[in-house]
Amino acid sequence: MAEISAKLVQELRQKTGAGILDCKKALKETDGDIEKAIEWLRQKGIAKADKVAGRTAADGLVDTYIQPGGEVGVLIEVNCQTDFVARNEGFKALVQNLAKQATTAESPEALLTQPYIEDESLTVEAVIKQLSAQLGENIQLRRFAKYALSEGTQGVIDSYIHTGGRVGVLVELSSQNAVASPQDFQNLARNLAMQVAACPNVEYVNVDQIPAEVAQREKDIEMGRDDLANKPQNIKEKIVQGRIEKRLKELTLLDQPYIRDQSITVEELIKQTASQLGGSISVARFVRYILGEGIEKEESNFAEEVAAQMGSK
Repeated sequence: MAEISAKLVQELRQKTGAGILDCKKALKETDGDIEKAIEWLRQKGIAKADKVAGRTAADGLVDTYIQPGGEVGVLIEVNCQTDFVARNEGFKALVQNLAKQATTAESPEALLTQPYIEDESLTVEAVIKQLSAQLGENIQLRRFAKYALSEGTQGVIDSYIHTGGRVGVLVELSSQNAVASPQDFQNLARNLAMQVAACPNVEYVNVDQIPAEVAQREKDIEMGRDDLANKPQNIKEKIVQGRIEKRLKELTLLDQPYIRDQSITVEELIKQTASQLGGSISVARFVRYILGEGIEKEESNFAEEVAAQMGSK
């Protein structure tokens, strides 16, 4: 059996919110395999079903830029070490400029080599290094997503930034024909971006987009739950099928109750808006960034740091 280290237990706790003893037991039962341990905890009803893996906090900002007309949009994340620097006006201006400039780049690596839009004598990478030295923190362009409407297609791109730049969403809508009110079309895209931000479990537009392996994994988890252990196989299959259908809908945008009117689903909202605007509207894609998602942030004891620094002087 693999050695169950304290670090491994802590990692599982961060990903599931389960207690130390439960995490230890899950890791022992799964020979130290984190992913299997998560499934084991879920089967026991100990871990939450939503996707919480890798949400260790990190500082910085998530920001967005939408070109006038809504044909091109960018969602970007730039990281720093502390919230203090994230609130700095120079840092915020850098992030906004990088979001705008990312409309001309295909990757973070490519963006770093471009001349900076505010000073073309310097590359983006050089500007980031200068600001890092000025503010005394490591600043990193981590990632961005760029959406651009295909030539000749009808659609709109919009975004939403929540909680002071800690959560951001980019959404692209399509229409088979021109809509009566482009502004209302864009407002719908903004409302759907807000919806995605408010629904952290949502990962797909509809059930048809969910990969078969994801659905099978959810079924395996439900089939292994303790409350079904003594049920006949045919009864177990029926119960699990109902649970799976509900669970998969929790992962999809169109099946969510609309946050501004819980009496309708997002799918019904889109149909109502399409009827009013005279178009046929669908969600082409969306992406959500959570600040620091997947980044391991080094934990430290501030009092110990101060004492160590004082002792070294």
